[in-house]
Parts: sequence; C-alpha cells; structure tokens
Amino acid sequence: MRLLIASFRTLSLLALLPGLALGQAGGGNARTAPADVWPQFRGNTSLTGVSDSALPAELSLQWTYEADEAIDSSAAIADGVVYVGTYAGTLIALDLDSGDERWSYSTGDVGIGESSPAVAGDLVFIGDLGGIFHAVDTKTGTARWTYETLGEIKSSPVIVDDRVLIGSYDGYLYALDVANGELVWKYETQNYVHATPAVWDGIAYFGGCDELFHGVRISDGEAVVSLSAGAYTAASPVIINGKVFFGTFDNDVIGIDLETHELIWQYEHPQRHFPFYSSALAADNAIVIGGRDKMVHAIEEATGEPRWTFTTRARVDSSPAASGGRVYAGSSDGRLYVLDLRTGEKLWDFDTAAPLVASPAIAEGRLVIGSEDGVLYCFG
Repeated sequence: MRLLIASFRTLSLLALLPGLALGQAGGGNARTAPADVWPQFRGNTSLTGVSDSALPAELSLQWTYEADEAIDSSAAIADGVVYVGTYAGTLIALDLDSGDERWSYSTGDVGIGESSPAVAGDLVFIGDLGGIFHAVDTKTGTARWTYETLGEIKSSPVIVDDRVLIGSYDGYLYALDVANGELVWKYETQNYVHATPAVWDGIAYFGGCDELFHGVRISDGEAVVSLSAGAYTAASPVIINGKVFFGTFDNDVIGIDLETHELIWQYEHPQRHFPFYSSALAADNAIVIGGRDKMVHAIEEATGEPRWTFTTRARVDSSPAASGGRVYAGSSDGRLYVLDLRTGEKLWDFDTAAPLVASPAIAEGRLVIGSEDGVLYCFG
C-alpha cells in the first residue's frame, strides 16, 4: 500500500480559497433517498446510494423490458416513472408498476453509456457518448434543450437548485442553467471527467482522471481545493458526516476529512490488488464498494478496517445500493446479490445471465437494474 499522508496534509492543498466556510448555500447534504423517489445516480446529491424505501426480504421479479441495446446507465425513478438510457442512444420512460413504455427519446446516432438520468420537476437530464447533454420533457419525451461538450459524457448529472452539473471527457465540469441550458461556468481539469460529483455544503467534489481530487464551489465555479489522489479515479465519491470516500485505480479506497482536507485512512485488501471502478455507498457506519477483484468490500467508516468481504464470480463495477439493512449489488457474473449489511451474509441472488454494470435504483418498494444484454429488470 502506498502512503499518501504526506501528500494530503502538506503538498496537496493546491487551491484553497480563503473565507470559505462549510455550511454555505447550495445544500446537498442528503443521507438517503426518500422512499418514493430515486431521482439521480446513487439516489441523492451526496451519492450515498441509500434508499428509505422498504423492499421485501426476498425479492420477486415484477416485470422486464427488452431495450434495443446494452444498458450501462443506472435508472432514475420519480413520480411512478422509470427513466434509463441505452447504448442505442435512447432514453426510455417506463411505468414503474407495469413496465409499459410511456415514451422513447433518441439522442441520434450515438449511444448513452454510463451516464444516468437525473430528474428535476418536469425535466429529465442525461449525457451521451457524442458529448451532447440533453434536457427532455418528462411528460412528452421531447427535447427542451441540448448543450454540446467536446468529449464523451459518461458522468451523470447532479442538480443543485437552478443548476445542473455534468462532467465531460473534454476535461471540464460544467454548470448549466436548468431552465435553458445556458453555461453558468465550466471548471477545467487536466484529463477526462468520468466521475459524478458529490455535493456537500455548496461544493461539488469529484475525483478526476488527472489523479486529483477536486472541490469546486457551485455558486461561481471556483476551485476550493485540489488534492493529489495519487491515481486515476473513475469512481464517484460518497459523502457522509463531512467525510468523503472513493476508490482509485491504484487498488485502494481513500477517506478524506472535508473540513481539514486530511487523509483519514486508506484501505487496500491484503491479498487481492485490483482497481475500484464501482462507487461506494455509505450506511450503518460502513463504506461498501465493489472491486475488480470480484469482491464486495464493507469497510468501517471510522477506521478503514475491513468489516467483511463477499466474493462474486466476476468483477463488480456496478455500484451497490442499500435499503433496510441490506446491500444490493450487481456483478459482471450476471447476478444481483442481496447481502446483510452487518455481516455480508448472502440472503438472496438472481441470475440475469448477462453482466450487470449498471447500478440498482430503489424507490416505491421496487428495485430496478439493467443488464448488458439490454434487459431492464424490476423487482419488488
């Protein structure tokens, strides 16, 4: 395990603006998604991956929908509607109860990859692999506005007040006006922006492919802090209790105190050294994350010590979600696993027969996840 303590505490404060105090306007300190909505990737602006919705102890399949291509996009759920993107370049709206299609919106000749929808009011937002960011009317499925970046969009949108944030492979994090798509500001990094930003007290935090961890003030797009992560970072961060946690391609998970910007801990499995592409969830004083070592790892939030690991049959790029003391994790072995959050014991699984890269969405007593063979599953 490499030691980053020196770089975080002394060398890594590359940009810290004076006069910024935690607690400024901009909100985004969510811990869970409400029971009736999962409006964006990871459920809320802090990307905790936790829902208040109750699911049955043993899930049963409610319906499936066969899309036209692979689904790496994670679903959003709002007002009884499921929204999800496909590699064929379609954004689909489905009835949550029946799985019936309400409308389908085409982004054109390019697909939708891992970018996941975000819903606010009567608009749903998503990015495509051609670099176009779309705002679509939730009732009619028609475009309200689009904005062109200069690189693929694999990041997922995050909405804070009247602004929508989106990262692009052109190296920028953008803030756009929700109503009309006009550019408010853009923040430049030194490489792709793959991760989705997590929001805490008016600041958007994300790890970059430039091996830096960025904090950007949402009000004006100014850099608040830039820390050396020491490695390429594709995973989105999770923020809980004023601390941020994320995995890197150097095979470790990092925790940082957002007030002091000091490293809290680093976790690396003692035997299996593989990158973390999955984004973590934060629940029950644990950080839970999937690894390319085929394992789901539960780490004690306070200490970085392992709580448990669970081994699947293939890498876990899907980001786990939690509800009611259970972890729901997809694996590239094609199975959706239900694990006990305290012990890691397997409680249930379901074989989709195709890799699961998308992440579960949980709301209204339903869990929705898409597979690489283009099937969207709804359990309840």
